[in-house]
Amino acid sequence: MFCEGCNSPVFFGRSFYEKAFGFKKRFIHENGLFAEMEMEGAALHFAANEAVKANLPKGFQENNPSNLPAGIEVCLVTDNVTDAFAKAINAGAVAYTEPKVMFWGQTIAYVRDLDGILIEIGNSSW
Repeated sequence: MFCEGCNSPVFFGRSFYEKAFGFKKRFIHENGLFAEMEMEGAALHFAANEAVKANLPKGFQENNPSNLPAGIEVCLVTDNVTDAFAKAINAGAVAYTEPKVMFWGQTIAYVRDLDGILIEIGNSSW
């Protein structure tokens, strides 16, 4: 998994994912523009907007909690969606949709992180 273009300093995004979802620090570059976190074999990469701008000279849509979320999400799977949703909110996430059971039987909820990135919290649908 990759999460690029965080508005806040990489440290704050990293701290949120530690508190909200239990990710652990894997790597932080000395310049503070890049960080990686991991949980159960999955890696989440953070890059500050300055770094993304250097890599994408044609530009990109920066994440902003004041705007609608981008049409992409980070999806995290858990056995207890309601508890994970509450933990994310307590860590500073903003509720986007409350936990609900979908017609196919999966429970899902959405939150936005400190930079406005959309995160789906769901249980396994299979």
